[in-house]
Amino acid sequence: MTNPFPLLYARTPLLDVAYEAHGPIDGKPVILLHGFPYDPRAYDAIAPVLAGHGCRVLVPYLRGYGPTRFINAQVMRSGQQAALAKDLLDFMDALAIPQATLAGYDWGGRAACIVAALWPERVHGLVTGDGYNIQDIAQSLKPRAPVTEHRLWYQYYFHTPRGMDGLTANRGELCKLLWSLWSPSWAEGPGLYAQTAASFDNPDFVEVVIHSYRHRFMYAPGDPALEAIEQALALQPAISVPSISLCGADDGVGPPPEVDDDVEHFSGFYQRRVLPGVGHNIPQEAPQATLDAVLELLGEKRSR
Repeated sequence: MTNPFPLLYARTPLLDVAYEAHGPIDGKPVILLHGFPYDPRAYDAIAPVLAGHGCRVLVPYLRGYGPTRFINAQVMRSGQQAALAKDLLDFMDALAIPQATLAGYDWGGRAACIVAALWPERVHGLVTGDGYNIQDIAQSLKPRAPVTEHRLWYQYYFHTPRGMDGLTANRGELCKLLWSLWSPSWAEGPGLYAQTAASFDNPDFVEVVIHSYRHRFMYAPGDPALEAIEQALALQPAISVPSISLCGADDGVGPPPEVDDDVEHFSGFYQRRVLPGVGHNIPQEAPQATLDAVLELLGEKRSR
């Protein structure tokens, strides 16, 4: 499907990052980050409005998605959390952005949380889907409640050769299934899926996804070049920048607990907002709530 917005490219040390840009060049930078299995279409109702407020809005395709490509065929196709964060930092450096407001969910939320935690001087404010998204890999092998284990079936599937073959052969159907399971009350979702599905045809999609879900359970080694970042993340660093967490009350993979157990990870201004009738794909299901949160952190709306 044709992208509704023109594509630009930023060359980083590892990637040619495809991204969409909105708003004036000299506007306040806002970077919107998608997750798995999604793409920049999640922000179609948000990015132009932010641009109308005078922001410079950048919406990149993550590694392994859409037109984003690795520069070197020999580079490890890592999907680990440190890789996503380093990609975001490199993207900001490539575009000479000293500081930006970040909004992301799922993989994109993880990248945003990590940059906010480890490089807070680069982040004006953070809108994070589902709170503190930095993985505690050392605790990953501890059994969870059976209902939680059931929701994570796809991750265990990806740990196996069968899962890798299944994602390769059936990526469109599998990702569509995840959309429906994770956003059960989103009536528009099935009709919008085709706009995003083409992004999973990226030649590195399967390898990046499989590595992501294996690394977080210590079933695959990480990129040695990223080990210092992973060691810093193992300490579960606090996020000090002003932050708003948006949680879908109907999230089929990670429903928000009644008591916010992420608050201890935020040392600065922090609010959690649970959104009724919203699933996992927060910005596409709740664009107004996402937009309001970004504008509040930009100082254009009074904080609640």
